[in-house]
Amino acid sequence: MTFERDGLFQMKTCRTGFGHSKAKVDQGSRTIVKDIHDYIALENPTAAQKVVGGIYNKAQLIREFPELGHKYRAEPEGDIRTLLYGHYRIVYLIRTEKTIDILGVFHGALDIERYFP
Repeated sequence: MTFERDGLFQMKTCRTGFGHSKAKVDQGSRTIVKDIHDYIALENPTAAQKVVGGIYNKAQLIREFPELGHKYRAEPEGDIRTLLYGHYRIVYLIRTEKTIDILGVFHGALDIERYFP
């Protein structure tokens, strides 16, 4: 998974402890990160870049260490996990040893049960 300077995620194959893993990021997650950037940038563009860059850097760890985040719950598709960065939670699903889906990035004040009932 790579990160463009405009705050959007893309997919990339990465060699990890799981072998070659792919982190998939859907359009909804890309939009969430862009919205986080745009909101913060209204007051402080430098801080917006720092926050989004920090989210990106934290998400890079998922490729190398998929089980790093807290196990939120098990689903038939795999384990849903959360990884914290500042006030944000990166939520992802380990589908297989080779596929990780980024499900979203949420502010810590949000009740993620609303998004993952």
